[in-house]
Amino acid sequence: MQMLIFTKNGCLAPGDYTMTRDQIEDSVLIHNPEREHWDESWRLSLLNNFYRLATELWQVGIEDIFLDGSFVEEKDHPNDIDGYFVCDFKRFISKELHRELNRINPDKIWTWSHSEMVKVSSVGKRVLPMWLKYRVELFPDYPGSFTGIQDRHGRALGFPEAFRRCRSGRTEKGIIKLIKEDSSS
Repeated sequence: MQMLIFTKNGCLAPGDYTMTRDQIEDSVLIHNPEREHWDESWRLSLLNNFYRLATELWQVGIEDIFLDGSFVEEKDHPNDIDGYFVCDFKRFISKELHRELNRINPDKIWTWSHSEMVKVSSVGKRVLPMWLKYRVELFPDYPGSFTGIQDRHGRALGFPEAFRRCRSGRTEKGIIKLIKEDSSS
């Protein structure tokens, strides 16, 4: 298993870390004895919610799922988990993917429509319905998709690039690629 460490700015050290749910659970992202107020139970709850949604993505054939947000930062009590998944543009734009996922999820939270986002004053932003239920936001990444985030030169960033930068945008950080458990073990 790859060792996860935080840099001095509190971000996960740069790199792509390919991990199973169990490996994440056994990592510093859940258990951090160096931090007195590290909220293991909250972090585990977020991971379980993320995994539930990732399982739904796997059920519809999505394989590349990435975990990010304050969960992969050295914060005692992260606000949520952000992430993205790689999907086919036509499947997304036709809303076929939305329909498939909402057939699986009893709460019908799979949407990326701005009109369905909800303003949450406690976090000071609009969030997707999945955030309200799970405190997780997973965004589709397909050729031509952008995050709404720009680099310091004003260039629009896609999810792979934006999610591998610290909040300041100046330094690189690590990201987790979730993989299914090996069923042969």
